[in-house]
Amino acid sequence: MKTAVIKAGGRQFVVHEGDKVVMDKLPVEEGKKTVFSDVLLLDNGAPFIKGASVEATVTRQARHKKIFGVQMKAKKRNMHYFGHKQHFTEVEIGKIVTI
Repeated sequence: MKTAVIKAGGRQFVVHEGDKVVMDKLPVEEGKKTVFSDVLLLDNGAPFIKGASVEATVTRQARHKKIFGVQMKAKKRNMHYFGHKQHFTEVEIGKIVTI
């Protein structure tokens, strides 16, 4: 099984062929294929391989569960409640291409 470290959305992910990875939202529709060309490391130890890429299929575009928070100003009787639902993309790693 091939292993690679890719960069996507400003973060690094260790991926294996067949894995499902949840990452920040990507501008790709569900069912479409995408290619990650920023391969930082391969399983043979070679860093920054030119021409190496990771092919993946977008399986789901969704939002995480809602998280709640409170902002409070001390001694002012001021409280502000808020919630946030982060968008995410789930991709299934197809194959890791090396040259």
